[in-house]
Amino acid sequence: MNPLAALAQAGVAVWLDDLSRSRLTSGNLAALVDRGVVGVTTNPTIFAAAVAHGDAYAPQLRELAAAGADVETAVATITADDVRAAADVLRPVYERSGTVDGRVSLEVDPRLARDTLATSAQARALWARVDRPNLFIKIPATVEGLPSITDALAQGISVNVTLIFSLARYRAVLEAHASGLERALAAGLDLRPIGSVASFFVSRVDTAVDAQLDALGTPAAAALRGKAAIANARLAYGEYLRFVATDRWRALAAAGAQVQRPLWASTGVKDPRYPDTRYVDELVAPHVVNTMPEKTLEAVADHGTVTGDTVTGAQEDARAVLDGLAALGVDLDAVTEDLEVRGIDSFEASWAQLLATVGDGLKAAER
Repeated sequence: MNPLAALAQAGVAVWLDDLSRSRLTSGNLAALVDRGVVGVTTNPTIFAAAVAHGDAYAPQLRELAAAGADVETAVATITADDVRAAADVLRPVYERSGTVDGRVSLEVDPRLARDTLATSAQARALWARVDRPNLFIKIPATVEGLPSITDALAQGISVNVTLIFSLARYRAVLEAHASGLERALAAGLDLRPIGSVASFFVSRVDTAVDAQLDALGTPAAAALRGKAAIANARLAYGEYLRFVATDRWRALAAAGAQVQRPLWASTGVKDPRYPDTRYVDELVAPHVVNTMPEKTLEAVADHGTVTGDTVTGAQEDARAVLDGLAALGVDLDAVTEDLEVRGIDSFEASWAQLLATVGDGLKAAER
């Protein structure tokens, strides 16, 4: 069995962390779906790179310029069109999986990450603009984003909760998800098609923690290098297992609710000293999603080692890793708080780059 099929058999949904117009028009996305990819995630960085490279968007930019579209309108149109087309490619997967997979994510403007009302309003607008049932609206798990997550779900909008780094924030996300579904149920909505994933970021945690361990330079620090991210994710899965065993969740499930699956994001290895498939091989568990950049996806397909569940039952060892980090003075709470801030800043910078690139394209089309 090839590694991608082995992941599916182990309960891992393989998603692609990338999208572009050329990937759609060339048939590349459809080919990846044939190989076992069952979902797509996007973010501002992905769209900025897609529009900046090649001329796949030139015809649409000329049309938008001729129509007098401003930059914000052009970006909204381009990104929604790509996501809508990807959703159509994945629609058969959505139907076969009973509305669980076959999803494509579109993120709210990252500049709204600290604005609850504006995030909620844009979630509704994006949901209506794309107009596909297999869409996920990505909402960041900031303190201000949590009420927006609940509001969206309460209105029947499926949500990909993004930028989760800490266990405490993940527990709040589980609460926000359940509250939204309870409100949807009270309003008489059908819970069955309302989907959600909780995107728990992985490799960035190791990058930040390893820098502190390297600065310490002790044998004890070296022994914990590269262990923080996987331990953090495995403990998050433990939180997921605890929550789905509660009476509260059982009541929602009995009403037709879909479980909010943990999604491992940021799974591309950033340190070349680590195996390039480590954030896939070591995070295999039932009912999870792993969204991979294409480079990681191809590495897994070529030489991934899938030996079954590597997460369930590993929480005690994972807790020992975090205790060891704390004993060395590594404050993981401070690390994850900083990663959230930097994650938002990074996406804001990518959004600014996307606006600039599209703006340049509109100006060029007017000449």
